[in-house]
Amino acid sequence: MPVSCCGTVHHGSSPRRIIHKKPGIRTCLSQPCSSVGLRMLRTAFSLEGVEERDEEQEDEGEDLRDGGIPFIINRGGLPINEETWEQMWRHVARIHPDGEAVSRRIRGTRDLPKIPVPSVPTFQPNSSIPQRLEAIQRYIRDLQYNHTGTQFFEIKKSRPLTALMDIAKEMTRESLPIKCLEAVILGIYLTNSMPNVERFPLSFKTQFSGSHFRHIVLGVHSGGRFGALGISRREDLMYKPLEYKTLTDLLQEFQVAYRRYWHTLCKVKIGHYVSHDLHSVEQIEWKHSVLDVDKLSKEELRKELERHTRDMRLKIGKAAPPSPSKDRKKDMGSPLRNPGSPMRKNSQINRRSSVEKRSGPAGPAADVNGYQIRV
Repeated sequence: MPVSCCGTVHHGSSPRRIIHKKPGIRTCLSQPCSSVGLRMLRTAFSLEGVEERDEEQEDEGEDLRDGGIPFIINRGGLPINEETWEQMWRHVARIHPDGEAVSRRIRGTRDLPKIPVPSVPTFQPNSSIPQRLEAIQRYIRDLQYNHTGTQFFEIKKSRPLTALMDIAKEMTRESLPIKCLEAVILGIYLTNSMPNVERFPLSFKTQFSGSHFRHIVLGVHSGGRFGALGISRREDLMYKPLEYKTLTDLLQEFQVAYRRYWHTLCKVKIGHYVSHDLHSVEQIEWKHSVLDVDKLSKEELRKELERHTRDMRLKIGKAAPPSPSKDRKKDMGSPLRNPGSPMRKNSQINRRSSVEKRSGPAGPAADVNGYQIRV
């Protein structure tokens, strides 16, 4: 397995009691698959320094990989069932440099530091928009990045917004570590009460040492300025304050950050503004514009981003579909408990690509002493 050179270690505080449930399995408060047990696990993995990577889930049906390494998604909801719990530990044994030894060490420990549970931010009426966005970002950061290799909340991009907001509520209740796509959904939920803030998905595809990596943040726009919310293993690849005059300025800031880690930005996908209606049955438009950054000149990229900004402004005036009736919302159920919730296919009519695909010789893969830098 490639060695990552940018691992992050988080540190906790006071200990938590761990007791036996049955021979060979030690659990926290006798619940190996509860949110309490998962918070215990977050502490253990943070201290062990398990090295993972940001991952934006591609369209459903694709292999969930990043840089050639697969990761697991908990599709059974919470509390985690026994099968997924054991699958997670087996996955850890495969991806961690110490293999099964780290699994035995963590599961055999009786006392692990207790992780504090962050509080959902509340705002004073006189709080400015930048202050509120900073508070939301602190909350997302306090949940911590998920290093376990198993994503705890299943995010299906084809779900209606109301179903994704149900998942966001679950995130605030469980206070578990999250990955970048979960942070986007949570950011949308926490900014829904801010009608003067427009939100849109902004995702990146980069290349390093022959492998491709994906990441996503939540772009924000208010008062003529752009910024971003999100989570990453890198401080400069998530939050951006509300201070960028254009979408081009914001994108260039991320591009510069990627260069610090020898990553080449290949493609950017930008969605439309997301509705502020918690009960909207609209789907999020994740990729209204698909820009092949490595094939565009600076001037071409600027024009494409200006065009997308105009498209987003035009959408503000369009009426959204009506929210579902009370009876229909009951029928939809919880997305974590009812995987059979209605789903709609993404419309590709208005989706625009920056350039046609062109075949050409691939450049030499960047390599820094054999390391895989996961951002």
